[in-house]
Amino acid sequence: MKTVPFISAIVLTAVAVTGTSALAKGGADRQPASFEELDANGDGQITEAEITAHRQAKFTSADADGDGQLSLEEMQTAAQAKANERVSKMFERLDSNQDGFLSDDELPKPRKASKMFERIDADGNGSISEQEYADAKDRMGRKHKRHQQSDTDSN
Repeated sequence: MKTVPFISAIVLTAVAVTGTSALAKGGADRQPASFEELDANGDGQITEAEITAHRQAKFTSADADGDGQLSLEEMQTAAQAKANERVSKMFERLDSNQDGFLSDDELPKPRKASKMFERIDADGNGSISEQEYADAKDRMGRKHKRHQQSDTDSN
């Protein structure tokens, strides 16, 4: 199997679901609001009232039916809108010839793909067995879990 199309497909899939998974995690992966976004009156200072107003505006924007509660559907819609925005920005950035399509040479080149492949291919035979794949997936899960625990410990 060619690695470039495979890696490219993984990158595009990951970007498409980023918004949904970020919202589901409670926003742990999201970009924080900029200072300018929070400083609503532009006085160079952020007040607690401005932070509260920013949070309320985001809630109100997601609350499509205006009932003061977020349903699963409203959260999914908000997450999908964010994902669509991210994909559009990424597409504009990567479409270097601005033809409205991404060709293989416009996609980011994997910097560590061969190193990652070698790490997963534990026996070094040039292919990844089902067991090697499962082992690598398990290692990544443990690493991710440790990272999440250290994030919650510092709060």
